[in-house]
Amino acid sequence: MQGRDLRSQLESFLAEQESGLVAFRRDLHQHPELSFAEHRTTRLVVDQLAAAGLEPRVLPKGTGVLCDVGQGDGPVVALRADLDALPMIDEKDVPYRSTVPGACHACGHDVHTTVLLGTALFLAQQAEAGALPGRVRLVFQPGEEAVPGGALDVLAAGGLAGVERIFALHCDPRVEVGQVGLRTGAITAACDRVVINVEGPGGHTARPHLTGDLVYALAKIVTELPAALSRRVDPRASLSLVWGRVSAGSAANAIPHKGVAEGTVRCLDDAAWQQAPDLINELLDSVTGAYGVVADLEYERGVPPTVNEAASVRMVRDAVRQVRGLDAVVSVEQSLGGEDFAWYLESIPGALARLGVRPQGAPAGADIHRSTFDVDEQAIGVGVRVMVATALTALWDGQETSMEPVPGAALT
Repeated sequence: MQGRDLRSQLESFLAEQESGLVAFRRDLHQHPELSFAEHRTTRLVVDQLAAAGLEPRVLPKGTGVLCDVGQGDGPVVALRADLDALPMIDEKDVPYRSTVPGACHACGHDVHTTVLLGTALFLAQQAEAGALPGRVRLVFQPGEEAVPGGALDVLAAGGLAGVERIFALHCDPRVEVGQVGLRTGAITAACDRVVINVEGPGGHTARPHLTGDLVYALAKIVTELPAALSRRVDPRASLSLVWGRVSAGSAANAIPHKGVAEGTVRCLDDAAWQQAPDLINELLDSVTGAYGVVADLEYERGVPPTVNEAASVRMVRDAVRQVRGLDAVVSVEQSLGGEDFAWYLESIPGALARLGVRPQGAPAGADIHRSTFDVDEQAIGVGVRVMVATALTALWDGQETSMEPVPGAALT
């Protein structure tokens, strides 16, 4: 298929389907579901895919969907979207505000799901016409906001069996609608949870020398452990230990016998991430040894860093330029936030890209995970164009398709 024909077909498809996709996104936004409870969302996706003549398969735990578009022994690439919402109150004043108390699509997963659905419907038409040079695996993943993430359920169900590359878009309110942000290498960080429980004999604050001064020892842990890490790990790894909760005692004149510090470890380097638990345990022993208390480390693995492969980033870049224009690709910064798409990239090459959702001309101060988070819904059509073109570019084994770049294309 000639590139100009594909662009024309995409525009015709979106002229017919875009309003329906926006309505679908708003329905999801009104009915958010938390991690691994996405039963209604799963059912809606399955119904839409089945109506398009596809054969969706629900994951074993009852939420999340896998579905192949196309047939034959050609290459297989995967496209991923996540289904779950956050446990937050939706504070927007919009008609499609969440109707579910304490649940809100404040991260854009409703947009991701809608974009992948629109991509699926278009690719199904291409497959029926014999114009798909391989297969596309649609991954509607549950539980991205959970730790260690629903990506592991997809992998356990064989979701990447036979897949050569995987791609995803994630909403980014720092990027203007119509643009797509790319970065080669680590784009998000590993994210683990650390809990340090400290115990001592307790005693009177008048006689700290007769007991273990647990609060003093806990303060040393909280301040010296991050400092020691900064001197034991290559600074280029960006390993960061930050505390979110520190608690001990209930009376001013009593040294408590228990205390706790809880925080997160974030890291952009896979090797440093692998070494972090043993190193933190070693440093913890060295800090607490002098104070007559015992410290126990609970280290909960979260997700590895999301490391975009260079060839896959190049494919997304080519795809964006083909359907959005030469100026639509922007560079984005690394984030120390966690993303379970990283688990897929531990197995096969791929790339996570940033989908611009900030209205044109709006200030860039907003962020995800806010109770007022919303998107410019023109991003849905942009996302469908980019995902379709990315899938086709990857299916052609990374070779540039015959689509000519669109010089300075504007939003439609």
